[in-house]
Amino acid sequence: MAVATQSLEELCINSIRFLAIDAVEKAKSGHPGLPMGAAPMAYVLWDKFMRFNPKNPYWFNRDRFVLSAGHGCMLQYALLYLTGYDSVTLDDLKQFRQWGARTPGHPENFETPGVEVTTGPLGQGIANAVGLAMAEAHLAAKFNKPDCTLVDHYTYVILGDGCNMEGVSGEACSLGGHLGLGKLIALYDDNHISIDGSTDISFTEDVAKRFEAYGWHVQHVENGNTDLDAIAKAIETAKSVTDRPSMIKVTTTIGYGSPNKQNTAGVHGAALGGDEIKLTRENLGWSQGEFEVPEDALNHMRKAVERGANLQAEWEETLATYRSKYAAEAAEFDRMLAGKLPEGWADALPTYTPEDKALATRKNSEVTLNALAPAIPELIGGSADLTHSNLTELKISGSFQKGAYENRNLRFGVREHGMGAICNGIALHNSGLIPYCATFLVFADYMRAAIRLSALSQAGVIYVMTHDSIGLGEDGPTHQPVETIASLRAIPNLIVIRPADGTETSGAYKIAVEHRKTPTLMAFSRQNLPNLPGSSIEGVAKGAYIVDDCDGTPDLILIGTGSEVSLCVDAAKELRAAGTQVRVVSMPSWELFDAQDAAYQESVLPKAVTKRLAVEAGITMGWCRYVGAEGDVIGVDRFGASAPGGLVMEKFGFTVENVVSRAKALLG
Repeated sequence: MAVATQSLEELCINSIRFLAIDAVEKAKSGHPGLPMGAAPMAYVLWDKFMRFNPKNPYWFNRDRFVLSAGHGCMLQYALLYLTGYDSVTLDDLKQFRQWGARTPGHPENFETPGVEVTTGPLGQGIANAVGLAMAEAHLAAKFNKPDCTLVDHYTYVILGDGCNMEGVSGEACSLGGHLGLGKLIALYDDNHISIDGSTDISFTEDVAKRFEAYGWHVQHVENGNTDLDAIAKAIETAKSVTDRPSMIKVTTTIGYGSPNKQNTAGVHGAALGGDEIKLTRENLGWSQGEFEVPEDALNHMRKAVERGANLQAEWEETLATYRSKYAAEAAEFDRMLAGKLPEGWADALPTYTPEDKALATRKNSEVTLNALAPAIPELIGGSADLTHSNLTELKISGSFQKGAYENRNLRFGVREHGMGAICNGIALHNSGLIPYCATFLVFADYMRAAIRLSALSQAGVIYVMTHDSIGLGEDGPTHQPVETIASLRAIPNLIVIRPADGTETSGAYKIAVEHRKTPTLMAFSRQNLPNLPGSSIEGVAKGAYIVDDCDGTPDLILIGTGSEVSLCVDAAKELRAAGTQVRVVSMPSWELFDAQDAAYQESVLPKAVTKRLAVEAGITMGWCRYVGAEGDVIGVDRFGASAPGGLVMEKFGFTVENVVSRAKALLG
């Protein structure tokens, strides 16, 4: 086939293919097969349906595109370049997967404008997309008026067999179907190949029937390689279905055009090689050089620039009309999009005195959430079927359900992993929404991949975790998170906070709400804790602070977190009565303390005071950095036990008597 005989559409599609082929070959690393096979559906979607502005990747009312099969990211980078995004140049394509490039090995939202969410771990992207669609639905219900539609955009996804195998996609898509998210459209690249070979060695279910059972509208394009009209018709039909999300199964050939490697695992995750590239060029009639795009194809794809500018201009006219008719709502909309919190919101944070009733910090969390809900209308979230244990219901609102998208209580069901990934999507919608999600702390392990991606993606999700230690009692070791806090502290860019009382709980929420580029995980107790005289909101922001001090230079520093801080305070009283100078430090957050300057750290934990005893109802790993070589830790380096919480704490040594005894032994 000669290039001259190719239609304009074929030129554009092959431009996508060969940019991917050449970039992977130059890098000697990557996944060319998906871009080669999915190029037709991606071209039809971006050229004929997607509403976006390449010169303003963050225009609010753009359609969102998620490449859930993130290993095929050269598909997305080629599209960004061809349609005129400044974030991806030809040089960036040539630097694919290289140090400092804006074309990393999987799509990263913080690295490449035009990439909405960070994908790569399979299934996360489609789950993020459910969150993006939920955000759109909520904002549309909240702001749109009968005579003025301000929020109106779609979320499109390309996902693969691997995404459909991962459990997180099933969790999220089940919820998406239940919610009837009509502006969520997924194109399933059905190519039957995974790294191990043909998918029929492990994956033979009828995916279409599964999605039908989820409540999705399902179609099948049998020839996704060349039948562009069928792809376009399927997308058009999907857009007409407004009461359900849509899944379009598009059967393709992975590595399409490669004579010897198409439809094999060999083209999935490795460069084609020079000889095979030459054969592929001949097979597809491609006479262009490396990274060379025919002028006709580039000119056609770059029409997206003018088209996008016009789309944004039209929307801005709508926004101007909206501002003139609905000034109050427009002011809130503008504030949210600007990422500004409401004036005076922090004044709503509850404060406590020692005379106030002792409460479990999960109850303090409930009080704080409901105090903040009227002050921060963009706060939205819920629990993985533990609402009445996590205490996360916003009493000001009803449940977010089909036909009631304006409500703010999200019902995730028993879907912890999907819940975290969905909240990442809500946060990365970049519309000012502040999502929170909740479960028992031990089940953070069920959603760890999503929590890690919150941190990596700079998504300010708020994780509300309750039942934070062996102190939860009778449910026993399956529910007692002894190692969980330590493992979460290992995740970069995640703030972990374990509050000691009501005031520290307010301090934790202040941090969580303010940090929009960093997720915050708060661990709350099931058992009641007294309100401490020295606790403070400001102290939490420092990560560690002196909550109870002696008159002179301390002989010993007791360091506690969460429920163990009051234990340290009580032990300090007994030690002082015996003549020991004791300082008690509350350390709700290692990460926040480590971020303070050296002078502040020295003022709290002076190097000269080497006798330090940390007390935390979790594993002792990591505490050596704060207690030093001459210090000690009271912790739990084994699984817990099933018994009343107070008895479990006593049996594991979390008593005043044991703290005093260990302190005296430390002092020698």
